[in-house]
Amino acid sequence: TFYSTHTVMNNGQPGGLCPVRICEYSMSPSMTGLFSAGLLLAFGATGETPFCQVLGSPEFPLLSKEGDVMVGGAFSIHSKITQPPLSFTMKPTRLTCSSVNLREFRFAQTMVFAIEEINKSDFLLPNVSIGYRIYDNCGSTLSSMRAVMALMNGNERTVGKSCYGQSAIHAIIGESESSSTIVLSRTTGPFKIPVISHSATCECLSSRKDYPSFFRTIASDLYQSRALAQLVKHFGWTWVGTVNSDSDYGNNGMAIFLAAAHEEGVCVEYTEKFHRAEPGKLMKVVEVIRKSTARVIVSFMAHVEMNNLLEQLSLHNITGRQFIGVEAWITADSLVTPSSFSVLGGSLGFAVQKANISGLDHFLTRDFWERDFNCKERNRGSMAETSACIENNDISELKNSNDDVSELRYSTNIYKAIYAVAHALHSILNCSNCQRCDEMVKVTPWQVVESLKKVNFTIKNGDQVWFDSTGSAVARYEVLNWQRRSDGRVHFKPVGYYDASLPPGQRFVLKTEAIMWPGEGRELPVSACSESCQPGTRKVLQKGKPVCCYDCIPCAEGEISNTTDSNGCIKCPAEYWSNEKRNACILKTVEFLSFTEVMGIILIFFTLFGLLLTSVVATLFLINKDTPLVKANNSELSFLLLFSLTLCFLCSLTFIGRPSEWSCMLRHTAFGITFVLCISCILGKTIVVLMAFRATLPGSNVMKWFGPTQQRLSVLTFTLIQVLICTLWLTINPPFPFKNMSHYKEKIILECALGSAVGFWAVLGYIGLLAVLCFVLAFLARKLPDNFNEAKFITFSMLIFCAVWITFIPAYVSSPGKFTVAVEIFAILASTYGILLCIFAPKCFIIVFKPELNTKKHLMGKA
Repeated sequence: TFYSTHTVMNNGQPGGLCPVRICEYSMSPSMTGLFSAGLLLAFGATGETPFCQVLGSPEFPLLSKEGDVMVGGAFSIHSKITQPPLSFTMKPTRLTCSSVNLREFRFAQTMVFAIEEINKSDFLLPNVSIGYRIYDNCGSTLSSMRAVMALMNGNERTVGKSCYGQSAIHAIIGESESSSTIVLSRTTGPFKIPVISHSATCECLSSRKDYPSFFRTIASDLYQSRALAQLVKHFGWTWVGTVNSDSDYGNNGMAIFLAAAHEEGVCVEYTEKFHRAEPGKLMKVVEVIRKSTARVIVSFMAHVEMNNLLEQLSLHNITGRQFIGVEAWITADSLVTPSSFSVLGGSLGFAVQKANISGLDHFLTRDFWERDFNCKERNRGSMAETSACIENNDISELKNSNDDVSELRYSTNIYKAIYAVAHALHSILNCSNCQRCDEMVKVTPWQVVESLKKVNFTIKNGDQVWFDSTGSAVARYEVLNWQRRSDGRVHFKPVGYYDASLPPGQRFVLKTEAIMWPGEGRELPVSACSESCQPGTRKVLQKGKPVCCYDCIPCAEGEISNTTDSNGCIKCPAEYWSNEKRNACILKTVEFLSFTEVMGIILIFFTLFGLLLTSVVATLFLINKDTPLVKANNSELSFLLLFSLTLCFLCSLTFIGRPSEWSCMLRHTAFGITFVLCISCILGKTIVVLMAFRATLPGSNVMKWFGPTQQRLSVLTFTLIQVLICTLWLTINPPFPFKNMSHYKEKIILECALGSAVGFWAVLGYIGLLAVLCFVLAFLARKLPDNFNEAKFITFSMLIFCAVWITFIPAYVSSPGKFTVAVEIFAILASTYGILLCIFAPKCFIIVFKPELNTKKHLMGKA
């Protein structure tokens, strides 16, 4: 005997596939050889008559009721399964299920409630009854396969060689977990039997190519995973750990979350996963959590895996973590135990919106037990025996357990799924409010699929039901927080919502003040690889670590960061500089030589003192203008020289104060012209000395060529040349006020730019040329016979003048900021004082202290 599966076309009609059956064939010994050679189809030509038979014990539903149309259901009413040993020498025993899941059993109750409500309705399928067959898959994909095969094949033990191609049910409600739903949808897909899940959220099920007949009354994990990343980012958690079920649900959901978290700038310290049947991996996950530094854990797990993890975390006393959960476990009552709150207290997560369906709570808590299971209430405190529930003693555990009836979250989705099937059938059977349904119409599953794509209705609590292009519902979640009431009971408090149908800026709303954090505290927990970088610093990534692990480096001078965790520093504008904390740009200090600062006051003092000395000398000369000493030194040029020295002292004041357009032009031109005037007078006096001694020689007539008129013209000519140079300078490219921001980074030097450097050095060079010429002539005349030879003093004054201005050049070029101006003023004052003292101090000394020497005889050397 051998076995094979047959998929038979129903008269060649598309979609009319015969459900899968296991067929048994009896062969003669000669046939065995053909089979061993792989000629399986050859026996069909021999005339052997096949018959199809369901091998083994038939799979009967846990709950069932016949009707005109049948709807199947698959729920994990038991959450654990024990697989028999496989020796391959004998027929395996049946799978053993244990650990009743109260939550899943209520899903089955809700399905029965919705069907019975529709059967009593006069407006929806008025003359058509809906039957149901509900199977328990025990939380295993193995049982899911048995359940789906039983749903498609029906209860017949054997059939003949004909195959009618009609499934035993018209739609299937379930399953709760994505992995089992994938098995269910892939198996029913070729036969186009619609599957409507109430909680399978895996994004992979959105593929219409792979799952063309799949629908769900819950949103895809695409929205939930992205919302999780936004939730984590909202609270500033940049360092998280992730744990997920090693299943289609967990793996797909976590993959979407990780991608969204990366976009939001959230780093993941570890990503762990385990399956409910892998205790070794579970212990590894617990150890990773214990050693981790991340205080926030994103848990994308089914409630069974979450329960396993919770048990181990409680056992190892790992508390104080902030769990971020998903709809699969955040409202699971099975997780609420006396020790679980120490681990999950303060958890945040997304849950399906709660809805109130009138009559459902009453049905779940009383009518269902009394009518369908015939079970009576039992006092757990007594030892009295009670009657066992029908067919299954485990069902007795469901009594006295109505803690989550008020939640009605997934139950609402099952209610919507049943009504979606009913509305689809209502449309196919051409039902109306006034007329009965057309019972002659033969309903096929693929017709239900097409009709489900078009349903759009509102259930009695006001929720609208329709399916998008992927067969999913609109994403609407409540944000729940695990809190403890004053009586010690745990409740799931709504603290916000997420609605994908709203505009982007209005989808996510949170009431942060209502959240209770782990340890029942009100302070937001911090989870970061590195402490936040304060304003004034920037982040520098640590080598070999995620982008959330960094060091905080102070911003460089002239740069700031005014936000926390800045990735870089911003350079301040040109006229601004960073403050000490590097968190704000402030105006740079504008520096110039002012009248009020110490250096400016000192220079002003020496300027005024020079003016005073010059005035004293001029007054003294004016009083003694008729004396031989004053007359012998060319009093006219002396007074002109004193006047030019006064101007030299005064021009130094133009270099002090805030530079302006006029002051910049005035200071350089006044300096150039007054000094040329001064040097011209000295040059004139030097030439007069030389000419005077030439005139004493016999036959010399030199003085008539350099008399007073020629002296005045020479001074005027030399000065006009400088005036011409200054005029050209001011016309072509005059000096102008300039903000020098390159010399100092932290301050602005307000100075006078030269405009034309050629003009400046031409003015200075012309002064130097006259000074050198004057020095040479005075040096030649220094030894001429006379008791008072003025050439000696002129030589010393020009020596000082040239020495000052020669040293000025390197000092001027190298001095920074306002010191450049100070050097220039110092050079002006020093050279002016040098001329004043060297030329006029000896004369004043004789006039005041040695008047007896102020005689013509003494001057002529005859005394």
